[in-house]
Amino acid sequence: MIAIVESRADRASVHICEQLRSLTDWIEREDPDRPAADGGGTYYCLEGAELRSFDDLHLDLERPAEAFDCDPELLVFASRHSGDTGALLTGHFTGNFGSAEFGGEDDALAEACPNALAELLAAFEAYAPEGYDVGMECTHHGPSDVGCPSLFAELGSDDEQWDDPDGAAAVARAILELRGVDAHRDRQVVGFGGNHYAPRFQRVVEDTEWAVGHIAADWVLESMGHPETHREVIERAFEASGADLVVLDGEWPVLEDLLDDLDRRIVGETWLRAVGDRPLELVDAVESELGRVEEGVRFGDRREESFVVRELPADLLETAQGIDPDRVRKLVERHAVAFETENAGSRVGSRVALPDSGMKRELIEAVADVLEAKFERVAVEDDAVVAEELAFDPELARTLGVPEGPAFGALSSGEAVTVDGERIDPEVVHRERTHRFEY
Repeated sequence: MIAIVESRADRASVHICEQLRSLTDWIEREDPDRPAADGGGTYYCLEGAELRSFDDLHLDLERPAEAFDCDPELLVFASRHSGDTGALLTGHFTGNFGSAEFGGEDDALAEACPNALAELLAAFEAYAPEGYDVGMECTHHGPSDVGCPSLFAELGSDDEQWDDPDGAAAVARAILELRGVDAHRDRQVVGFGGNHYAPRFQRVVEDTEWAVGHIAADWVLESMGHPETHREVIERAFEASGADLVVLDGEWPVLEDLLDDLDRRIVGETWLRAVGDRPLELVDAVESELGRVEEGVRFGDRREESFVVRELPADLLETAQGIDPDRVRKLVERHAVAFETENAGSRVGSRVALPDSGMKRELIEAVADVLEAKFERVAVEDDAVVAEELAFDPELARTLGVPEGPAFGALSSGEAVTVDGERIDPEVVHRERTHRFEY
């Protein structure tokens, strides 16, 4: 059940809620026990939602969830957004990483709802009128005590948009999409650094399986001073976000020391993308036994939690990747739980985590098939892959008087050349060569 807060002091909020009431059939009810200025009087109910109006601006409300009969699991502030940002639909969480200049308490954060914000942004993208952008903001202003997980759903950024019925309808539709949406998901992070408008964290939300809770932007961290003096609110960011991991945007060495002291792991976008929706227990096991994602480990298609780490012949991998690196990677991904990479992730490394030891032979056979594009014969024996080829022999060519240069290149490529009026066919200067890749 979601609670929706309308502020009569915010005309964008009024327009959004007018659109909400017109979009579907609400049941009108009366609450005589609570002042109309504080959510009482006439209010509206719908399956999965309750809408109440307040006289004060949203940021001045404390524990507004208590005004609702529905015992909300999520509260949405339908609000305006102000700024030099043009037509914009945006969402964010509230609270203060430091002094409270615009509502709420000092060093206090409201309970976030990372999954709901991710769903709100997706709905904004679906409903945004032409000319509107969709954005995600850092945590700022009050209230810091709402009474349940909450977020701001905003229409911005000035008078033109605040009075735009299409913009208001888009926000209203997006809010209705939050009915039945969980506040949290099983993979969430906290963010530190970056701009007030948070494109990096928005990218995480939109492009990965992860949601983002509270964000302390650059200006917030700078105003806080030494992070140790705000240790409790930094700890609160994780608690209020339902997260254990943190993503940093920028370099914050002193903050990193504090996060390490708090036993909070710092991860990057690469880690989030690589992990995806894999069980975190599996990820922990892979990083413990094979290596960390930051060191080049990547995950394959297999999801077995029990695996063995095996070494593939490096020379076989090097030769096969020299022929078709994309195919080799796909083969390793298909067979492996995880694998090492080299050259900034562009090449497969020799150590792999396989579901069982017998998979090593199966994977080697698959990689050996790649060699057939270059070699005359390829055989997988009990302890080695044997590949035979006809290779250009420069010494043979020299004995026949072939000058080095273009003629060598032509013969190597299988083309005949003429030297002193005599035709020399490529097979004459090729020898059979055997390669043995032991495993």
